[in-house]
Amino acid sequence: MTAVEGVSPAFLRAELDALFSHLPPKAAKSGMLWDVRLVREVVRQWTLPGAPPLVVDPVMIATSGAVLLKPAAIAAIRDELLPLAAIATPNLDEAAHLLGSPLSTLDHLRDAARELHRRHQCAFLVKGGHLKNTAEAVDVFWDGRREWLLRAPFVKGVSTHGTGCTYSAAIAAHLARGLRLPAAVQAAKRLVTRAITDSVRIGAHWALRPPADGR
Repeated sequence: MTAVEGVSPAFLRAELDALFSHLPPKAAKSGMLWDVRLVREVVRQWTLPGAPPLVVDPVMIATSGAVLLKPAAIAAIRDELLPLAAIATPNLDEAAHLLGSPLSTLDHLRDAARELHRRHQCAFLVKGGHLKNTAEAVDVFWDGRREWLLRAPFVKGVSTHGTGCTYSAAIAAHLARGLRLPAAVQAAKRLVTRAITDSVRIGAHWALRPPADGR
């Protein structure tokens, strides 16, 4: 990412109104919400009756460690949007930012998932792909009752971007297809693992290649 330009709140409201009026989604995901006013437009929509399950991908911290959002937007996501989510999918740095403490081990991730659920009352999938000194990408799911550790071996020789966005989008897609949340998360983990494994080189970059059957 080299630049950011947010849409206006009025444009986002018009976009959401048009979508829900003509093609109401069965599930949705949020991504980078640059401004607090954009966060609150999503909050407005998801406080209306009949809102579908929302997957919140709290895009706050770049892979480089740079903070991507304005402080007020981060606060609104934390305090207003997460309580409306079916699940949130922070990466290692984003979970640490939400908690205010560093995470460096699998046990830290497990504790983080529980504490974030306690604070925000939605399920959490804390992604451990950036954990150091591990042979696997381990993600921790906690919904207040069940903990699952979703494991996949790292794919060597591939450097991809967009795995987190693909992961959360796949969770939303499987929810829309009627899967319950735990099954949707497991199916999404399989999909993103295959997409990384089957990545293709385009110029100087690697691109994910999700399976054609969506599984």
